[in-house]
Amino acid sequence: MKISFILYFGLIALVTACNSTYTPKRKGYFKIDFPKHEYRVFDQPGYPYTFEYPVYANIIKDSTFFEDKPENPYWINIDFPRFNGKIYISYKEIGKNDLNKLVNDAYNMTYKHSTRATEIVDSAMRTATGVSGVFFTVGGNAATNKQFFVTDSTKHFLRGALYFDASPNEDSLNVVNNFLEDDMKHLINTFRWR
Repeated sequence: MKISFILYFGLIALVTACNSTYTPKRKGYFKIDFPKHEYRVFDQPGYPYTFEYPVYANIIKDSTFFEDKPENPYWINIDFPRFNGKIYISYKEIGKNDLNKLVNDAYNMTYKHSTRATEIVDSAMRTATGVSGVFFTVGGNAATNKQFFVTDSTKHFLRGALYFDASPNEDSLNVVNNFLEDDMKHLINTFRWR
């Protein structure tokens, strides 16, 4: 009798407990509304380069390099406050530096992320304005997924790397990385040396 009572009570509890439908919630990320790609010109007097950058970004002069001053005043950051990210731009004169060393440094800085990267793809490029360089795409949860360098191979060398002020997570940052990759490529295609 006790067993029948327990089974009967258990069956009643089970039937009455299921009065609503359960809908599991999928894991996901917030939807990001991206602005329209529009650009303005960075053409500051005295700078050895000019390019177009997005209207939703700000140019900030970079005043520190690992607690020291940069070797020249042409280092800038392109800040994307809406996405909590920056493209760090560093400029070097080839006359004061060896071109092969600068190129090797750019590759070494990119490949330092290989411990967290699933892949690193480098693509040589040459723009219609005669600017040549390499664009790097780093897959996985690396600190930076997009980097590049451009040079005229005689006088100027410029390197850029996109970083976010967030923990690297390829899944959540992928759409923003892809969106800003278009802006980086536009910057490169409109880039000119003075």
